[in-house]
Amino acid sequence: MSWRKNIANSQKTPRALRPKDMFPPWFGVQESERVIEEAKVARAKKLSKDPAIFFKQIVGFEPTKYQRELIKLFLKHQFTAMRWARQSGKSWICAALLLWYALTHADSYIGIVAPSWRQAKLVIRRINFFLRKLPQTMYLRPMRTIIRFTNGSVIEAFPNSPETIRGPSLSCIYWDESNFTPNDIDLWTAILFTISTTKGKVLVSSTPWNIDSVFYRMFHGEEFREFGRSHVTYRDALMPNGPLDPKTLEAIKKQFEYDPWRWRRECEAEWAEDENVWLPQSLIVSCVGTEKNCGEDLQLWDENKGYTGDLFCGLDLAQVRDYCVFSAFQRLKNVLLLRHLKIFSQPTKYANVLGYVKTLQDRWGGFQKIRVDFTREGPSIISDMEDAGIRNAEGVNFSLARKSEMASLLKQRMLNKQLFYPHFVWEKPYRSDICSELNVEKFELRKDGAIILSHPTGSHDDVFWSVALAVYATVEMKPVDLEALKLG
Repeated sequence: MSWRKNIANSQKTPRALRPKDMFPPWFGVQESERVIEEAKVARAKKLSKDPAIFFKQIVGFEPTKYQRELIKLFLKHQFTAMRWARQSGKSWICAALLLWYALTHADSYIGIVAPSWRQAKLVIRRINFFLRKLPQTMYLRPMRTIIRFTNGSVIEAFPNSPETIRGPSLSCIYWDESNFTPNDIDLWTAILFTISTTKGKVLVSSTPWNIDSVFYRMFHGEEFREFGRSHVTYRDALMPNGPLDPKTLEAIKKQFEYDPWRWRRECEAEWAEDENVWLPQSLIVSCVGTEKNCGEDLQLWDENKGYTGDLFCGLDLAQVRDYCVFSAFQRLKNVLLLRHLKIFSQPTKYANVLGYVKTLQDRWGGFQKIRVDFTREGPSIISDMEDAGIRNAEGVNFSLARKSEMASLLKQRMLNKQLFYPHFVWEKPYRSDICSELNVEKFELRKDGAIILSHPTGSHDDVFWSVALAVYATVEMKPVDLEALKLG
């Protein structure tokens, strides 16, 4: 009867084949991820009312004492201004605050402005870093200039243009490096009109620079008395209370030994300016290139891309003690725009420098002229450049009279609003920014009326002279008129 049993078994209803039965581990992992994601979202929403706890458990860092004080000011005041020492965590906490505000205020529109659009986008980059700590269901695909959240909130970086800021109705605005922003009064007026209907919050931060500015008045003007004010010095930010390493700070202090004004600005977060600087702070800020003052939000050219233009360059040579710097300006009509700045690491090999310049020359369609400091190397460096295929190079001997001529031309172009540059910072081969580098050169008037230019011991004026050489490349080099260079 076994054959009957086999027939009966063959007539049974076929068993349904379900993917879940075939791949139970895969479905288990997927289900676990869903549960974990939901738990993360629930935890984020639960902690969102307290920014400090949110930063610690969701974003992933413990706010310092002075950062907690800033959080209290931000929550209490509509307007908050902060002047903090360099490397004290200013950008870090501001980016975290903007993220917290976006997640806890549905449908909010948050704007970021800075001296340049490039700098505003750096804040977006920091916020994107924090997004990795959050559930992916809380935000859409992040971009370089804008972040959209699933609760309807948006964080966007705007160019430094009052007209652009006036358009949207923003519920929160962060103004980074306010004291380095040209046309700051116009931008501040636009910000006030933007938040007038939403009664939104405004957070302003900067390292102190010039005193004839809106940022200075935020801390000293009676009309800004409703502001929450936060002042953090290097002492507040020393380990373990902050990120500043005492040994590193001691090395910085030694470098600034002969430049106490810069130490006061960057580490004490106080306003200070040496009366003997060649280029005043206000003049330097006024030449930061924006749409309003030069027709575009200036950005440095990418060295790996091709461009064309009427280019003039300056090459300040050094090998060990100082830095070798190459700069390039584009001349548009009668205005010079800084398009490129390269600081070479030490020790510098001239073969690498010439190779770099040659590559840019070929990629950007050539240079009208390159002025080179050959005070130490002599005419042989020009011959080496010619042998390398670099065209239109011309040597400049850095005599007292010639340096005065170049520095005077640079200053005159800036006073005439014929020279602009983007506001940018760099970390290597040393940490600095374009404004501080142009502010380094000092002058002394001799009894005969001649100008003596110098820079503090331990500082570097290579960027200053590379820029001056590039500007000098736009004019014909003639014998120096000593009488014309005397002041007074």
